[in-house]
Amino acid sequence: MEYRQLGASGLKVPVLSFGAATFGGRGPLFEAWGSTDAREARRLVDICLDAGVTLFDTADVYSDGASEEVLGAAVRGRRDRVLISTKTGLPTGEGPQDAGTSRSRLIGAVEGALRRLGTDHIDLLQLHAFDAATPVEEVLSTLDTLVRAGKVRYTGVSNFSGWQTMKSLAAADRLGHPRYVAQQVYYSLLGRDYEWELMPLARDQGLGALVWSPLGWGRLTGKVGRGRPLPEGSRLHTTAQFGPPVPDERLYRVTDALEKIAAETGRAVPQIALNWLLGRPTVASVLIGARNEKQLRQNLGALGWSLDEDHLRLLDEASRVPAPYPYFPYEIQEAFARLNPPMTGPMSGPTTGPTTGS
Repeated sequence: MEYRQLGASGLKVPVLSFGAATFGGRGPLFEAWGSTDAREARRLVDICLDAGVTLFDTADVYSDGASEEVLGAAVRGRRDRVLISTKTGLPTGEGPQDAGTSRSRLIGAVEGALRRLGTDHIDLLQLHAFDAATPVEEVLSTLDTLVRAGKVRYTGVSNFSGWQTMKSLAAADRLGHPRYVAQQVYYSLLGRDYEWELMPLARDQGLGALVWSPLGWGRLTGKVGRGRPLPEGSRLHTTAQFGPPVPDERLYRVTDALEKIAAETGRAVPQIALNWLLGRPTVASVLIGARNEKQLRQNLGALGWSLDEDHLRLLDEASRVPAPYPYFPYEIQEAFARLNPPMTGPMSGPTTGPTTGS
């Protein structure tokens, strides 16, 4: 297992982490994802720890808190061997204090998460969405209080836009509060929007990317491809509406490329998709989910090897889409690349050409 610094912090995280959204199985979305109970979860945690996967990510909104409860039970007795990341901010009820990141909500959410997880601290607390109704100064002051109290070690954001993240970082610098060190983002061969603004921001401001849904919302498992209809048992039949949409032709361009590389390398399609992400700039860790041991072991097979330049080029060409203004056209991007230093150094990884808009 390789470990990387999480942004500009001193925290080291494994390049593959475990996403516990499959734990609990409550509600129409999460029930379709998985319904792993504490006994099964403990077995998956065993496999993760044996492989060096030490970071486990969840959220209070996952299965109405059941994911945190199951994860807490699964790591009981070995809390000192794991890092726990959880998120809050999305609605968990109908009441006025059941959504957002106000002082009242944040303190209550952290206390609830600690209780469900059965622990006295959260290693990484991430805001699940930007709360425009609460001043960033209030949010940062509250997080500072929680960090000083030892209930939270590091903080980050998830699903923030570039300006929302930068506004928060600037306020943290101005007020002397802890800076966010991570951003959890959607990034995959089917969704490369992260590269246009959030990736350059991460490199400039010292944010490590934790990648969610690296297999394109379940589309890059090897079961979906050109001329092959969605299998009857696929969770996409019930969950596709909740995730990022992907036009069929773009999906098939990417799956064609992945299947070609799979035939040439002997690697499974999801392993190739995950391995590609591990080489992208600013990526600190890729969150893998698994409903069973077989899926988990297959995903762990993304480690220990690298794609060659020809395969990287093929994936880049298959997954590239036109960037929106002001990030287009591609030729202008190349000209601007001469005015901006390339993404190199500890926050970067190998890439093929300009990262923004490519």
